[in-house]
Amino acid sequence: MRSNVYVNFVATALLLATIIFGYAVVRSNDLKRLRMERVSKQLDSVNSKLKALDAKLSSLAAKRDFAPRRSSSAKSAEIANFRFFDQNADFGGRRISAIASETKNMNALVNNESLVASIWDYCNDSLGARDFENPAKFAPMLAESWSVSDDKLTYTINLRKGVLWQNFTDPVNGKEWRNVEVTADDFKFYLDAVKNKDTDCAAIRTYLIDLSRIEVISKYKFKVRWKKRYFLSESTTLGLSPLPRHLYHAYPGPFDGKRFNDDHERNRIVVGCGPYQFVGWEKGQRITLKRFDNYYGARYGVAPPIERIQLEVIKHPKTQLQALLAGEIDQMSLQPDQWVLHTNTPRFDSKTGDVRKLKYPARVYRYIGYNLRNPLFKDRRVRVALTHLIDRKRIIKDVYHGLARIVTGNFFIGTPYYDKSIKPYPFSVEKARKFFAEAGWRDTDGDGVLDKNGMKFDFTILAPSNSPKYDKILPIIKEDMAKAGVVLRIRKVEWSVFVQMIGAKKFEACILGWGMGFESDPYQLWHSSQADAKESSNFIGFKNPEADKLIEQIRVCFDLKKRIELCHKFHRLLHKEQPYTFLFSPDALLAQSARYKNVRIFPGGPESRITWTPRKLQKSLAR
Repeated sequence: MRSNVYVNFVATALLLATIIFGYAVVRSNDLKRLRMERVSKQLDSVNSKLKALDAKLSSLAAKRDFAPRRSSSAKSAEIANFRFFDQNADFGGRRISAIASETKNMNALVNNESLVASIWDYCNDSLGARDFENPAKFAPMLAESWSVSDDKLTYTINLRKGVLWQNFTDPVNGKEWRNVEVTADDFKFYLDAVKNKDTDCAAIRTYLIDLSRIEVISKYKFKVRWKKRYFLSESTTLGLSPLPRHLYHAYPGPFDGKRFNDDHERNRIVVGCGPYQFVGWEKGQRITLKRFDNYYGARYGVAPPIERIQLEVIKHPKTQLQALLAGEIDQMSLQPDQWVLHTNTPRFDSKTGDVRKLKYPARVYRYIGYNLRNPLFKDRRVRVALTHLIDRKRIIKDVYHGLARIVTGNFFIGTPYYDKSIKPYPFSVEKARKFFAEAGWRDTDGDGVLDKNGMKFDFTILAPSNSPKYDKILPIIKEDMAKAGVVLRIRKVEWSVFVQMIGAKKFEACILGWGMGFESDPYQLWHSSQADAKESSNFIGFKNPEADKLIEQIRVCFDLKKRIELCHKFHRLLHKEQPYTFLFSPDALLAQSARYKNVRIFPGGPESRITWTPRKLQKSLAR
């Protein structure tokens, strides 16, 4: 009996011990589980906070274009002109520049105006870029690398990956486009659009006349095929920019060139892949750009520090200068009289003033062009006579205050292509009368005006309005021409009307200027094939078989010495024929706020992408 009691006691004790031990184990596991849950929640909270902080930092970096910075030597080899960007620059601020007039649309393919070209330069990049200090050398931009065939007819391009188009909303159908990558197809679309016979881009098409096609190999690789050797094939190929198909061909069916020309809503905006993004265009007031948050160049240290750019329409130079001195704008082009007479105050002192002046040779020449379809101007002796009646020395002295140089031809006077041995025709009323007489023009009825076969020598020169220089130049020319019996009438029109009349060839003579590249191809302006083309740059209708032959030889000559010789021959031919009266190449005169740093003048002029302002001096856009 006692034995059973003892056994029952032991069994009960063991059972209780087991229960207690089991409870302890379960309790311990519950406590561990609870601790793990609390730790897990804490880790989740920490991770959530870290993600939020990372997102905030990423957003800040995107907004300010901060990018990881590697060694200078590595970057310098990867992208053009890295060494000129100050890697310690403060990001932010603005630059407001004055422009005298605006434009008809923002499509640089169909609008050949310099203002639109400059906006596209802000908003787009090309495959390669010229070195700021040595413009003959190219380095990568959108292209990561390239190779050239031995015959120089094929360029193989390898694009960078991850280059994005700027986001936009289609102004016609309202579709939003976000994070679209730039691919080889966008370069093919550019060339196809230019080559389309219905697209109004004759000026660009002439440069690409010998570019046969673009062959897309893959998303990031394509070949540029040339029909024939062309001395500018390298610079033309590496100067190619993509065109956003998702903007300009946002409809079913084949590409429509005429629709491209007249797509007014889409042609009011710019969509690019470059450092700045088009924000808006307020007609008659301003054009606004902002730094592109997802610009690929930020990864390589070449994002521009300035946050926003505004082009403010201010028609009159006097008003522009007042706005500059009031701090309402930051930059303007000075007129020669302003440079000499109105900027000699302490505010323009080069060391202590709050405004700086910059002067450099402009790659531009001014000229008077004669519509050679007009019977008055068909005889070269008449054109030479007219040049003798233009007192360029007086104009440079009285209008440009000595800040210009007389030119005699179409090449930039600062390059070896320009023949400096050619002497300008001097101002001489007597010599002009002699040439007029040889061409049969005399004052037969004594009224003081030359005549021939019942026709008076009376013509109108077309000029853009709101140009103070032309307002001063043309009365001088009118007065001097009257001395030889020539009646000159002056007609000034708004720039948009001027461009339309020139494009339609509805003028007798015009006064204008041309900008030039580092190497010039005369084909666009002077080849006979362009004389009758719609919207051609050869709007004066110049046709000359000898000139055509020289132009065609220049285009295929890779020997620099030989090409210079050919250009000199062409220069001499133009000087003899005088289809233009070449006037002068003015100095570029710029005034801008002294708060900008890293201001440098290169062979091509100052480069705005590299400038910046200290954070404490930065200003925001003001309305």
